[in-house]
Amino acid sequence: MNADIARDGTASTAFRACPAWNLGDMSIRRIDEIALPPQTGPWLLPEATAEVIDEAPWLRPEFADAETIRLASHSFAVQVGGLRILVDTGIGNGKQRANAAWHDLGTGYLRRLAAAGFTPERVDVVITTHLHTDHVGWNTRLEDGEWVPTFPNARYVTSAAEWDYWAAAELDEARRQMFRDSVTPIRDNGQYDRLDVPEQGHELAPGILLVPATGHTPGQLAVQLRGTDRTALITGDSVHHPVQLSHLHLTSCVDTDTAQAVRTRARLLNELADTDTLLLGSHFPHPTAGVVRRDGDRYLLHPEPGTDIPFNAS
Repeated sequence: MNADIARDGTASTAFRACPAWNLGDMSIRRIDEIALPPQTGPWLLPEATAEVIDEAPWLRPEFADAETIRLASHSFAVQVGGLRILVDTGIGNGKQRANAAWHDLGTGYLRRLAAAGFTPERVDVVITTHLHTDHVGWNTRLEDGEWVPTFPNARYVTSAAEWDYWAAAELDEARRQMFRDSVTPIRDNGQYDRLDVPEQGHELAPGILLVPATGHTPGQLAVQLRGTDRTALITGDSVHHPVQLSHLHLTSCVDTDTAQAVRTRARLLNELADTDTLLLGSHFPHPTAGVVRRDGDRYLLHPEPGTDIPFNAS
């Protein structure tokens, strides 16, 4: 078992395998970074109380414990038609962060990514669903005292609406730091593409559709994956946690537009409900994925854990 060692010398959550889902001609692998600490749930979704969780008993034990929800940080590595595509890049190692749970991490994320067949040099595209700290961290890594692109041959993409919003926003120091170490080096190296994403979506590559999912941020994207056998949707933060299937009105403390976030979540879940499309949550803990089913005027998730692939797979 490979355990990551935190900066204080203690062992963090251990990861033994790389869960994968097969869509026919397309494969998706979850690349774990860290399990987020218990206090993350009450901070991020303060209305997701124990009483609210009680109303959705299917959340326990995988997605919640007796008192609070569980959350995680990971990426999705997609392989199709000879392309290796990474959706979001987590928090990153050695980054100076105001959030103690994200500060100066020392995880084995890159080791797990390489063991899944995605060495940094082989990644072709990095999709940024939105420009938040916990989705761009591994964009860069520290080399000789400088933050350089982790994926030197990749095209990094995000929506123009997302980029333009943050370019014009008044940023606090914590967010300026994130842009300095994780976003600006990619832009300065000419690797970030800002895409216009219309309502009907933007086809990035055959089978890869970028879909507007505004509300959490003004230009957030979800990623629809269309394989020959099946379709999947990576949520970004339009759905932070499965509790929001049962309680669509639960909003995040960092949503830019809470009303729009609820409308986007309702639209996406309505489209997914009672289909075989796989929902992949960008912060859902294991089992991470499942199909959406109607539950009266609410929804629930029937989990599909995927197939565990040992880390020495390539």
